[in-house]
Amino acid sequence: MAGASLLTLLDDISVILDDVSVMTKVAAKKTAGVLGDDLALNAEQVTGVKANRELPVVWAVAKGSFINKLILVPAAILISAIYPPLITFLLMCGGLFLVYEGAEKVIHRFWPHAIPDDEEQNARRRANADETVDLVAFEKEKIKGAVRTDFILSAEIIVIALGATATATLLQRSLVLSILAIGITVGIYGLVAGIVKIDDVGLHMMEKDGKFTQKVGKVLFAAAPKLMKFLSIAGTLAMFLVGGGILVHGINFLHHEVEDIAHLTGIFESFTTALLNGVIGFIIGAAIVALLTVINKIRNKDAPSAH
Repeated sequence: MAGASLLTLLDDISVILDDVSVMTKVAAKKTAGVLGDDLALNAEQVTGVKANRELPVVWAVAKGSFINKLILVPAAILISAIYPPLITFLLMCGGLFLVYEGAEKVIHRFWPHAIPDDEEQNARRRANADETVDLVAFEKEKIKGAVRTDFILSAEIIVIALGATATATLLQRSLVLSILAIGITVGIYGLVAGIVKIDDVGLHMMEKDGKFTQKVGKVLFAAAPKLMKFLSIAGTLAMFLVGGGILVHGINFLHHEVEDIAHLTGIFESFTTALLNGVIGFIIGAAIVALLTVINKIRNKDAPSAH
């Protein structure tokens, strides 16, 4: 009897693991688009950091990402069981934050006089230029911002994965989300660490014997700054695509309008949807930046009269 019970238990475990494996693959496919944005955004977060501080910053953000997912996975399961609409509301708040940050970056880049100077960014530039300044203090703010952005992206990934496991048991759902969370974090930040050290790998290869190795090293070394610039642009675009996508999906009439317009473009439907999400994300983000700028100006005008 004991042997039969053990075999039954092992068979049940085998079935659960098979189901979890299948659901994890499905969830991973559904989150693939967001993962690309996640990679671009997180690689962009380490731009402007000195070479010898890149890996420590990536590791610090990765630890923050693990903590984010340690909070998000049980919270998402709990909220989905108690009050599912709350997940949509929280995602919408995250979407607003993403498009606001993206719009602020774009406006600072192309219309620097439209909004006040980014004091944090200016301080970081001065710190990078001054060898006597301890950069760790400045990096803490950058790391905090990166972890906040990761929290929003991680939340969307978890919610998408949660939707893919809607028919699963609580145990299966928990296992799928946990496996996905760990795999995504290790994969994303492993790739980010590799990307930011491409120039060092190229420089090392250039110092080796062999013409072919040296040529490859030169290509990697020359490509590194271009890749980081591309990822910086891609990371900003990802803010509008992801944030705009969250907002569009959360506002019914916008969602239907975007679907209807995109459907008219036939084989370009997916591209049109992403483009419209990005445009809407930028418009909403720019509106938030404008609103906050006006509020700050009013506060600054009123400040002297308060004394």
